[in-house]
Amino acid sequence: MIQANNVRLEYGLYRDGDNNLDDAQSAAIGQALETSAQDPAISFTIEDTTARRGLLPAHYLRTESYDVDQGRPHDVTVEPPKNMSARSTLAAFVDRTLDRAEKHHAAATWIELVDHGGGDAGGLESDQLGGFMSEDDIAGAIADGVAMHAQAHPDDAARHVDGIVANQCLMSTLGFADALSHAGVRYLAASPEVMLAPGVPSESAAAIEQHLEDPRAMAGALTSLTMRQSYGEPGDSWHPAAAFDVLDLDREKIARMENAVKVLNDAIATDAHDPTWRSAIRLDAREVDGMARFTEHTMPWHADRPAAGVYGALARDARLPDDLRLAAREARVAVNDLVLSHRESRDFKPYGDVSYRDATGPTVHFPLTRTQIDPWGPEISETDNAFYKAVDGPKLARAIT
Repeated sequence: MIQANNVRLEYGLYRDGDNNLDDAQSAAIGQALETSAQDPAISFTIEDTTARRGLLPAHYLRTESYDVDQGRPHDVTVEPPKNMSARSTLAAFVDRTLDRAEKHHAAATWIELVDHGGGDAGGLESDQLGGFMSEDDIAGAIADGVAMHAQAHPDDAARHVDGIVANQCLMSTLGFADALSHAGVRYLAASPEVMLAPGVPSESAAAIEQHLEDPRAMAGALTSLTMRQSYGEPGDSWHPAAAFDVLDLDREKIARMENAVKVLNDAIATDAHDPTWRSAIRLDAREVDGMARFTEHTMPWHADRPAAGVYGALARDARLPDDLRLAAREARVAVNDLVLSHRESRDFKPYGDVSYRDATGPTVHFPLTRTQIDPWGPEISETDNAFYKAVDGPKLARAIT
């Protein structure tokens, strides 16, 4: 078995297969085994709720938990299916992953969340229990798990979750970045758009481990790997992401971003009382397409717009008052300062000939009509989160819709 001091990265793989993506996203498990075999400096902690054929026959929903070193699973447990959309379940997994990181003296700990995602509504959808974890609860679960580890291991209390890979749709958002930063997470790797399963390849762990000392190189390698990934057979293959970001969640950068967005939203709410300015604001925002750009399916994320694009459009509009344009420029700079790496697809073929060339950086929920404010509500909400309230999102929405 691998020596503890040879592990540099503890990589937690948290996969919720209690839904229609069970088979499609299960490739993440095989990829993890291959990556571990090729790079012994990576140790995987895995929790997989699934009904596919694995340790047990197919069609039997259960939770399989085990660790992987040098390509070999060990310490396997099989339990009745856990509610993977419960904050307590994710918190316990974070605690276990950090315990393993301490055992291995790992230099860094990352966690990959594998399932459905819904922008600022959150993600991790369990069909059996009907759960869908909010972004605040996802971040809260990470903070809970860190606290649990610190309490049980006071000598290792400084250990935390360094990064999150969101192998889910639409999770590169300002709101999710903000919530994770408050939980002590430093990096977020995610797509602002819909992703196609299996999604982010588990080789991403190798891209992280090989560049632990150089965050920008790490971000570039992780983004490039994801955007180059191809699934399927030759002639009938697809890439998993239309766009992908790695964000720096440094607390000072996040605080500047949060303050800048609030100042801008307050300026918009004030200046939008003038019908001419309100019309100009709405026209500027409409220039920046929201997500779920494909036309073959009806999906509710059209108000999730690339934040830097919206703020840049407002900053350039000479029709608007100077205070609003200045606030927009500062918000754009603060958002761009979070982006370590970004790539987008010019032609994301699985959803038709749709351009994503302006889908740069994280998105922000910027509704322009009443129906866009919370199209999932009341069951799942993109506005019932700490970030939207902290930056006066409700005030913005009332002023311009």
